[in-house]
Amino acid sequence: MSDVWPFVHAERRALVEDLAPLSDEQWRTPSLCAGWTVEDVVAHVVDTARTSRLRFAREMLRHRFDFDRQNERGMQRFRGTTPAETLDGLRAAVDLRLTPPAPLDTRLVEAIVHGEDVRRPLGLVRDYDTEAVVAAFRWQARTSPAMGGAKAWFEGLSLRATDADLVHGSGPEVAGPALELLLASCGRAVALDALSGPGVATLAERIA
Repeated sequence: MSDVWPFVHAERRALVEDLAPLSDEQWRTPSLCAGWTVEDVVAHVVDTARTSRLRFAREMLRHRFDFDRQNERGMQRFRGTTPAETLDGLRAAVDLRLTPPAPLDTRLVEAIVHGEDVRRPLGLVRDYDTEAVVAAFRWQARTSPAMGGAKAWFEGLSLRATDADLVHGSGPEVAGPALELLLASCGRAVALDALSGPGVATLAERIA
């Protein structure tokens, strides 16, 4: 995509609208991110939205380049004393254009995948822009797992979207909706149930 920000801002806004009616109990629902609730994921989205390249560098130094620890502390920083306060934080961050030191396609991954991390456990459905989903998948497919991607997981496999112009790699096929391929590329095992083909078992083993 030539400009990711309009999409990212629209997704943040849509997430605010989806979350506004939730009860406090629903905010405590376990998300697709292991160990994090819906509220934790939202707080992480706020943290990322407020993270500039300089701040990211400072935080990584502070946490001795422990990315997981940095994420955890950032999430805690922006989780409010109530879910309403956490949601206000997201609402205030909707139109920000800050980003960690990474290509802007990572903002697409963040917006879509964390949107699903929150929505799926709550039974909420979102129809994402196909171009954005495909661009996010292509970033994951060319990036190593050490950097949060899925390049090694996809080696020797052919991945094909059944609802978009997207084919990647060669080998035993893994086929399904582009959104499910993206979620699988981010290690969300729940997506595997929507995929088919002789390569699914191999992909499942690699994700696990």
